[in-house]
Amino acid sequence: MMYPFLTLDDDTVIVHSEMKPDGSVKVYVEKPDAKDCFHSAYCILPMYKWEMVDGFSDEEIKKYQKIIESTAHLIMRFSQEGGFNNASGL
Repeated sequence: MMYPFLTLDDDTVIVHSEMKPDGSVKVYVEKPDAKDCFHSAYCILPMYKWEMVDGFSDEEIKKYQKIIESTAHLIMRFSQEGGFNNASGL
């Protein structure tokens, strides 16, 4: 299951999985693109390992890496509590 986490001002969407038994969490980044339809990538926490990068430049991945690093503590917590909505009681 993937849980919504953050939508950036350029319509980039960041969602995350539940925490896996090995303690990892998959963070999925997707951005609409007029030419290619969507650009997407996965970042596996806590290793910050990027996989299946499609359409994003190295600079964009660096930007998303900073965003994920600054919010990883929240993502890891929410991944154990059923996402933001469940963790916040909404």
